[in-house]
Amino acid sequence: MKELVKDKLRVKIYDTRVKMGEAAADEISEKIARLLKKKEYLNIIFAAAPSQNEFLSSFSKKAIEWKRINAFHMDEYVGLNAEAPQLFGNYLKSRLFDLVNFREIHYIMDLTGSPEEKCEKYADLLKHYPTDIVILGIGENTHLAFNDPHVADFNDPEIVKVVDLDDKNRHQQVDPSDPACFRSLDEVPTHAITLTIPSLFRSDYAYAIVPGKNKTEAVYHTIHEEIQPHFPSTILREHPNAVLFVDKDSAAKL
Repeated sequence: MKELVKDKLRVKIYDTRVKMGEAAADEISEKIARLLKKKEYLNIIFAAAPSQNEFLSSFSKKAIEWKRINAFHMDEYVGLNAEAPQLFGNYLKSRLFDLVNFREIHYIMDLTGSPEEKCEKYADLLKHYPTDIVILGIGENTHLAFNDPHVADFNDPEIVKVVDLDDKNRHQQVDPSDPACFRSLDEVPTHAITLTIPSLFRSDYAYAIVPGKNKTEAVYHTIHEEIQPHFPSTILREHPNAVLFVDKDSAAKL
């Protein structure tokens, strides 16, 4: 493992995706154990994307006091059928939420009302359960959750909002070989519900897990660009307790 620091962000580089995922699971589970010595329960926000596969596979097997953790997720598509495998809630259900016994699990898709009403209800939940840990991915366009560059706001007054998705983001969701992705661009929703940048940033600890050749440019921009909303992930460099886990492919230009 190699490590570097950029501003406040620690970057850990591993030879393979599997080693990266296992290391992230080890570090996060150890942090959970330490925090549970001080708190009755923890509130954790999870990302849903293929980039999280190796991490979730290892993390779900950890001897964690799951019954003391409330689980949330950071974004969800608008307009898909409740059974759609592409829904992020369904992805997390199959890879983590159904595998262990959480204290509570809060799905965006289970909320009633219009997309805007769902945003208000999820925001109320997040106010009631302040975030201890957020586990993120970074998009090919450097988005965090679904805060694409054209809608990212480092001073967003909202906690959760409805956004339109940019073309690069929507193309990233297409992979006919993966049932959790879409077969064609036409199937990808144009709008989604997302936690805002300040909402994600309020977490006490942030862990970004970003492997793969398709993330090489995003990781480069995260580290080397000026901190600005045009590259949303650059804000991680200002978080006081953030770690970026990458593999040799995504770190190729560092």
